[in-house]
Parts: sequence; C-alpha cells; structure tokens
Amino acid sequence: MTIEIPSRERVEATLTLPGSKSFTHRALVAAALAAGESRLSNALKAEDTELTAQALSRLGAGSRWQDSTVGVTGTGGRLRPVTEPVYLGNSGTSMRFLTALVSLGQGKYLLTGSPRLCERPMDELLAALGRLGVKAVSEKGDGCPPVVVQGGLTGGRTSLSGAVSSQYLSALLFIGPLAPQGVEIEVTGELVSRPYVNMTLEVLTEFGISHYREGYRYFNLPGGQCYQPQDYEIQGDASSASYFWAAAALTGGRVTITNLSLDSCQGDIDFLSVLARMGCLLDSSPAGLTVVGGPLQGIEVNMANMPDLVPTLAVLAAFAQGETAITGVAHLRHKESDRLAAVAAELGKMGIKVRETADGLIIQGGRPVGVVIDTYQDHRLAMSFAVAGLKIPGIVIKDPGCVSKSFPDFWEFFEKL
Repeated sequence: MTIEIPSRERVEATLTLPGSKSFTHRALVAAALAAGESRLSNALKAEDTELTAQALSRLGAGSRWQDSTVGVTGTGGRLRPVTEPVYLGNSGTSMRFLTALVSLGQGKYLLTGSPRLCERPMDELLAALGRLGVKAVSEKGDGCPPVVVQGGLTGGRTSLSGAVSSQYLSALLFIGPLAPQGVEIEVTGELVSRPYVNMTLEVLTEFGISHYREGYRYFNLPGGQCYQPQDYEIQGDASSASYFWAAAALTGGRVTITNLSLDSCQGDIDFLSVLARMGCLLDSSPAGLTVVGGPLQGIEVNMANMPDLVPTLAVLAAFAQGETAITGVAHLRHKESDRLAAVAAELGKMGIKVRETADGLIIQGGRPVGVVIDTYQDHRLAMSFAVAGLKIPGIVIKDPGCVSKSFPDFWEFFEKL
C-alpha cells in the first residue's frame, strides 16, 4: 500500500495531539508496579504502548482502555510467573523496560520480538542487571533479544556506559525502589537522550518514589519503597508535534499545538529552538505553541537530546539554503531502522547531496524532486518524508501503516493541515 501526498501552498492548523508515547510507556510501568488502581488519561493507544500493556497484563497488571483513558490494576511489585515467551513486536522501549521489570518476578522469563528488534543491542542492560544479582542473558549470545531473565533481583551497585540508549538507565530506575537492597547506578561516559531520563524521574516522583542523583553520573534508588496508584494525565507528544511544526516551517504556514507548553520535560520540545535557528517564528500563549514558517537556513546542531527528530530535521534541511550538519546521533543506527543510512538513501533519491558521518549527517540544501519513499518499516521515516510532500508534488510513501507504532491517527491529523 502507498499514499501520495498532495502538495499545499501554505498549511494552517490548530491541533490537539494524542498523549506522549514515552510518558504512556512510563506511566503504564509505574501503574503496574503500584498497589491499587491507577487511571491514566490522554494515554496513547498505539502499537508500542499496547505491547507494553499486554505484557504487563500477563505479569498480573490488568489494563482496561476506554478511548484515551486506561485503568491499570497494579501488582504492588509482585509479578506473576510467565512460562510462554513474552512477544514485544518491534518495540525497543517495551523490550528494555520489561527485561528489567521481570527481574522482580519469580522463575524464568523469555522476552522476544520482531526480527529487527532481535538485532538491537541489549548487552549493556543485561550486564548491569547481572551486577544486581539477576541472571539475564541473550539467548543467542550476541547481546540481542531474545533474552532470558531469571527473577530474583537483590539490588546493590551497578554501572552503565550510557552511550547506546538512555532506556537502559530508565529500566533500572523503575526496579531500583523495589530491590531489597535498593540500587545505585553509575553512568560512565556521556549519556545519550538525557531528557528521557528526566521523564522517567518525573513519573517516579508522581507515583511516590524518592531518589537521589548527581547530574547524569550517579543515581541512588533506596530500597523498600512502594509505588502509589495515581490519577495521572499524560501531556501531548512533542515528537508527534514536530511533524506538524515542520509542515508550517516548510510551507511558510502556521500550526498551533494546544496541549504542549515550553515547560514540558520532553526533550523534543527543544525542536522549537532548532526551527527558530532555521528561520521560523515561535509563539507561546495560553492557546498553545505556534510555529510560523519562513525561508529556511541550514544550521549545525547536536541532536543527541532529541534523536527521534533527526529525520524531520533532515527533510527540512533538504529544502534549506546552505548546509546542515547534524551531530551527536551515532546511536540512530540501532533504531527501528539504521536511520542515518535510511534518511541519507531517501534524500539521495530526491536529488539531495547527503554525507553520512560517524555520528550524524551533512545535508546540502537544494531542489528536491518527488519520488517513492521507502520507509524501512520505520514510523518516523514515513511521517517525516510525508512533510516533504506538502512542498513538492510526487512524494509517495510506501507502507504508510507503519505509523501505527507510535501515532495510529497520523494520517487523519495530517489531512487537517
């Protein structure tokens, strides 16, 4: 199946977006560990978050969806044994969070997923769990899923490099408060995607968990704590907002997102500052966050704290005057696709000069032409390159349904532009 994007001269829209995928994952986990009933409003019901909810249900935390609200019956940290494999599709977040979570249970757990998920590295997390008394191994011995985890977390001190994924750290932060000895975590080297750790800590605090930290180098989760059930509202998804703000940027239009504010701890909210540097006008008001597009200029930017938006920025860079240098995102090679190679290939098909570097891309702005875009089963490529079709005719998106991973209603929202 394909979708051809109709070009538009200037887009205008005011949108209220579904809840944050990252916050929904985290709130589901926290609610599952609480003792009692939690209610999560404006939760994102998408392929990835449903995989997390289904896995948690098998571990004993029932969930009931009604539109964008989900009720969760928590386990109090006492997880049910599961003898059959736990399948997590292509959701890296689910795999990483659940790998740590099942260490709270009893018996042996096998977690697996799609062929692409089973190519994504897990060895850092498995080693860190091993230092906490958990038997956690890659079934194939290559550091990737399927993984086998023996329940029985004791806790103590462990370490992570932090160079591949902040989700390893977030996974440990969730289980630390329930470990008999608590958990201390030392992060060696630079931690990628730091804002996602802030999101995890915000959710922990909301669900009654205390912690101590020294920047992004050291974290201490005292043991013997209890997650408290909550009524928790999930804010709009800044990653999803980026596509609509990019549409305004590219067409000289105006797009307002009503359910996001500048004080959000989502790292992707900083994409607004990137758009401002490229030549857009911004407005923050009680009505929401607005981007007004203008002539775009190439920039140099480190995207380590918002790596998911690299495809979106790369598409804008293709239309900007001059060169755009994107750095700090070597770990994008381990996402749903090798996003650096995939973005470079598709922009190249559009007639744009792109060079891959060790940790990013260098893109020379030009005159892109319409082509058929391969999406590599990667939701973010489909949504990013759809934006290009607003500016030039002939952009055709293959496998448009892959957006169900994070934004099932994306195309309906896209039509509102």
